[in-house]
Amino acid sequence: MTYDTPRDPTAFDRHYREVHRPLTARLPGILSYTVNRAPRPVRGQVYHQVVEVTWPDWDAVERAFASPEGRAAATDMANLDAPTRSCLYQLPEAPGR
Repeated sequence: MTYDTPRDPTAFDRHYREVHRPLTARLPGILSYTVNRAPRPVRGQVYHQVVEVTWPDWDAVERAFASPEGRAAATDMANLDAPTRSCLYQLPEAPGR
């Protein structure tokens, strides 16, 4: 998930840390959850925050977001005062890596 710079970065960071991250951390099946604050791009778009969440497979992602925890996290997105550019990607691992 990529987040553009919010109108009020302090309020966004507080809500994300105190409300949204605890909600999303309870999604079933998560293998890893990383919040990248103020990432520095080599080129291209600058984001306020990039969040990486991994699951074992796409079915696990679908189950996670169909769960009560997934619905609560999706509903809370409206409370985050930052435009999002992208949501979910399925990134297959390249053989030999």
